[in-house]
Amino acid sequence: EMAVGLSPSRFKAAAMARAMEMAVGLSKGHKVTKNVLKKRPSRRKGVLNKRVKFVRDIIREVTGFAPYEKRAMELLKVGKDKRALKFVKRRLGTHRRGKKKRDELQGILQAMRKGH
Repeated sequence: EMAVGLSPSRFKAAAMARAMEMAVGLSKGHKVTKNVLKKRPSRRKGVLNKRVKFVRDIIREVTGFAPYEKRAMELLKVGKDKRALKFVKRRLGTHRRGKKKRDELQGILQAMRKGH
């Protein structure tokens, strides 16, 4: 349908300008369709599978906790969450690893409380 107020020739020119590639502006450049790529294997890195979880659980059962983990668990028992985070952060090197370890140990403590 024609826009109101445009003659047929001007309407055609306006439609063509929209379809054509622009040299400037937000939609500048050659119009292309996105290429759909398969996910790279590196995107899966670190995803836990059943076998790895099983092996890690057995290792944890046999070896128990490292001394620093025991100390962190004691801090968590007395409610010193922030101190526990600072402690494990120093041992593991990064804030993110520290948070992950603290959450893991808190989960273990909760499971132990439910078990007893």
